[in-house]
Amino acid sequence: MDRREFLTGTLGAMAVGLPLSGAIPARAAQPATAPPKRFKLKYAPNPGAFENHAGPDLLDQIRFAADQGFTAWEDLGIGGRPTELQEKVARELARRDMTIGAVLAYADFGAATFVYDDPQVRAMLLERIRAAVEVARRVNANKLCVVPGQLDPRMDIGYQTANVIEHLKACAEVCEQAGMVMVLEPLNPRDHPQMFLTRMSQAYQICRAVNSPACKILMDVYHQQITEGNLIPNMQACWSEIAHFHVGDNPGRKEPTTGEINYRNIFKYLYEKGYQGVISMEHGKSRPGREGEQALIAAYRTCDDF
Repeated sequence: MDRREFLTGTLGAMAVGLPLSGAIPARAAQPATAPPKRFKLKYAPNPGAFENHAGPDLLDQIRFAADQGFTAWEDLGIGGRPTELQEKVARELARRDMTIGAVLAYADFGAATFVYDDPQVRAMLLERIRAAVEVARRVNANKLCVVPGQLDPRMDIGYQTANVIEHLKACAEVCEQAGMVMVLEPLNPRDHPQMFLTRMSQAYQICRAVNSPACKILMDVYHQQITEGNLIPNMQACWSEIAHFHVGDNPGRKEPTTGEINYRNIFKYLYEKGYQGVISMEHGKSRPGREGEQALIAAYRTCDDF
């Protein structure tokens, strides 16, 4: 599933009816229901995940997600939505006691930018970061997603890495002042060829070099299963620098339980590590319509049962 297609576009087990017995009025014989319990971790549906149940309205989708027990929401593209809608989303999430995930600050899948020592590139990046900070403030987010663009195959990787680090240092200063955290996302080279950042160890090295609390790693479990596997050991090795997660199963980039990744074990690991952040459900659904949305929530109920 292409990342850009996904950005344009999940009912675990519904509450079980309680059996009743004895002579009771017919009206009371209807099964009693309780709202689904909240998930242990902050799994975050994305816009469109529940459109068949909740309809196209973004606020209705958030309400539906909350009613199913979700405690987070992620909309990487919220910066492109009208300011009035951004403010309404923030109010609805606060009313539902839900956490919003990252705001997209920069991601260019077709150009090399961060890898060059260029004042114009620096100015452009700082402008993007400052704009994303304003959106994040409006929606009560504190994470900014950054994908550092393509590499230049004609240029030594050492020089490119040094340039990326220097740009990130400048961006981190802006984020530190705003109380925000950039999260750098490595992407797999199969779906996104020629990207500069692909591996967890590479992201770890860069974050340590930037040496700022405002520059951390976004681990996309789907991407890293394709790129290098060894998921939990890599989490352990990079733990001090990880601040955000995206998930999706592989192959197919659909909900957990549809591929080869043992998400129950991964979520158990995150829970036992005390991870309190958002886990963005950045994937599609294995089935269409309302049935697909029910299957999606059921999958998260299964994987959250540890």
